[in-house]
Amino acid sequence: MVRGATTTLVIVFLIVFAGCLGSGDVASDTTTPTMSPTATPTSTPTGGSASGDVTVEVVEVVDGDTVKVVMPDGARETVRLLGVDTPEVYGENTPDEFEGVPDTEAGKTCLREAGYDASDFAKSRLEGKTVELRYDEKAGERGYYGRLLAYVVVDGTEFNYDLLTEGHARFYESSFEERERYERAERDARERGVGLWSCATEGSAAGGSDPTADGLSVSVVADAPGNDNDNLDEEYVTLHNGGDDAIDLSGWTVSDAVGATYTFSEGTELAAGAKLTLYTGSGTDAADEVYWGRSSAVWNNGGDTVTVRNAAGDVVLSYTYE
Repeated sequence: MVRGATTTLVIVFLIVFAGCLGSGDVASDTTTPTMSPTATPTSTPTGGSASGDVTVEVVEVVDGDTVKVVMPDGARETVRLLGVDTPEVYGENTPDEFEGVPDTEAGKTCLREAGYDASDFAKSRLEGKTVELRYDEKAGERGYYGRLLAYVVVDGTEFNYDLLTEGHARFYESSFEERERYERAERDARERGVGLWSCATEGSAAGGSDPTADGLSVSVVADAPGNDNDNLDEEYVTLHNGGDDAIDLSGWTVSDAVGATYTFSEGTELAAGAKLTLYTGSGTDAADEVYWGRSSAVWNNGGDTVTVRNAAGDVVLSYTYE
């Protein structure tokens, strides 16, 4: 009787002891490591100012679109700036990723220099600074390589967007909330031929015509994303007034090589230093943009001629792109 009771007590003890082990130490071996804590993404601002989800310190600028930071918990993270892509400084550049830049050695060399300029710009704005990271719900918090994906907010402004407006980066094709605004910013920089877009020497992003004696010049974006006929408001001509006096465009015309013609309405004026964009599609006219109202594309992607005539029918300027 004594032996049986003792055996029973030993068995019960072993069962209880094994249960204690299974409920704690074994599980801890398979727990997934936790990432640095971050806040819930906030809505994206549409103006020039911005705020972030988490405050960090920039400890290294890798290149124009990548930085290393220290998180609030002391963890070090690599941040890939969301929605932008600056030219490479460590690897080879692919010119055909940058619209209008020729796939030649000259094009590659120009992009490499533009990459150094982008890195210098990032260092001047971000290196050693306390900045805010703002996440994008549509893009997700991390990219394919495990890097954080974020908008970097410095001194209240969105640095990613500044890269585009200054011509230091191209808009990066991906899914994120700011996509349309970023695409417009790149388009404007290409149109002005600033930053890396000075490397563009062919096609529709070639920077436009030389100015006339009165300072008037024209540029054209002919190759809209996808099918041109489905994206008529992504095809446009822009008149720039680099002169000191306003230009009355009443009755002036813009036409292509085969004679398709748009006539500016009475009272249309291009102020000194201003620009006016003529979109092929439909929309509401404003001081800086007008709409042709066509149902099909005008400007040939492979080359065309833009001719501007005054109200008397005289040619003011003619610009041919190839």
